[in-house]
Amino acid sequence: MVGVRAGDPPVIVELKTGFSLSLIHQAIARQTITDAVYVAVPRKPGRAAWTALKNNTTLCRRLGLGLITVRLEDGHTEILCDPAPYRPRQNARRKTRLLREFARLEGDPNEGGSTRRHLVTAYRQDAIRIALHLAEHGPAKASEVARATGVAKARTIMADDHYGWFSRVERGIYTLTETGRAQNSFRS
Repeated sequence: MVGVRAGDPPVIVELKTGFSLSLIHQAIARQTITDAVYVAVPRKPGRAAWTALKNNTTLCRRLGLGLITVRLEDGHTEILCDPAPYRPRQNARRKTRLLREFARLEGDPNEGGSTRRHLVTAYRQDAIRIALHLAEHGPAKASEVARATGVAKARTIMADDHYGWFSRVERGIYTLTETGRAQNSFRS
């Protein structure tokens, strides 16, 4: 559908019965004619449809497309977003967390494209350092482990015990569990 008002650029609306990749391709192709390109789809009921609509709204924003939904029962239309250049909002907290994690990593221990394997995170590297220290020196105070390994959060890592490698012998003193001793990931 094309609409033109005197002196304004044309507005193009791609109408389809549902979202598809071909709808997006057609809308992007129309952007060579005008910046005012919308896609219009029926609004469907249900939680799954709402989630899909939310994701498709984000996609349309990123592509600079407008999005219109149409309620088929009565023809009610709703504009969810207008065509506009996309400017992503930066999430400073997530960025800081990512950079902090990256700075803590030693080397590049993960293979690109690996699946069904434990990813080596900075947290896992710290747990491995602690496990190696306990394997070599036996039960130790958390503060001594932190000092010897350079892992400031050694007490928290051993207390939380996400991998099942550590057990508390007595207050503030930890040792390796049988699972920790049998673990091969930190032996090499």
